Amino acid sequence: KYIEDSLLDAEPMNFCIGVAGYPEKHFEAPNLLTDIRYTKAKVDAGASYIVTQMFYENKEYYKYVELCKQEGINVPIIPGLKILTSQSQIQNLPKNFFIDVPAELAEEARTAKAEHVYEIGIEWTLKQVEDLLNHNVPAIHFYIMQNSKPIKQLLKKLNR
Repeated sequence: KYIEDSLLDAEPMNFCIGVAGYPEKHFEAPNLLTDIRYTKAKVDAGASYIVTQMFYENKEYYKYVELCKQEGINVPIIPGLKILTSQSQIQNLPKNFFIDVPAELAEEARTAKAEHVYEIGIEWTLKQVEDLLNHNVPAIHFYIMQNSKPIKQLLKKLNR
């Protein structure tokens, strides 16, 4: 709302605003539906798209998109992915970002040699990407966290 007030007499420009979305709900929200309603208020205030928090289960994204549509949200919802690259992330990502790491992925990474976790994470995310692309997502956002190397490897595998 505030930026809109300062632009009342401005010249036209190509500018839009995106907002965050939380398929596993924001940690401060009491439940997912309430969180989606907060997101809808942001869209109603002018947001042009939503980028989701990272997730490791595509079903959470698909459920989130469906619930957003049911609440009248009709902007693109861009899935956000993060490649698991170390064993420490099995605990740190959920603790810091309030997300779930699926038991299957956590167990595979936990029992692997440390140097193999990187490849396990790339393969998991590659499957996510292929599935998301098959479901015609508008785009995919990658959380690289100052490390673009795994994304480059993932993209090479995607183009094989």
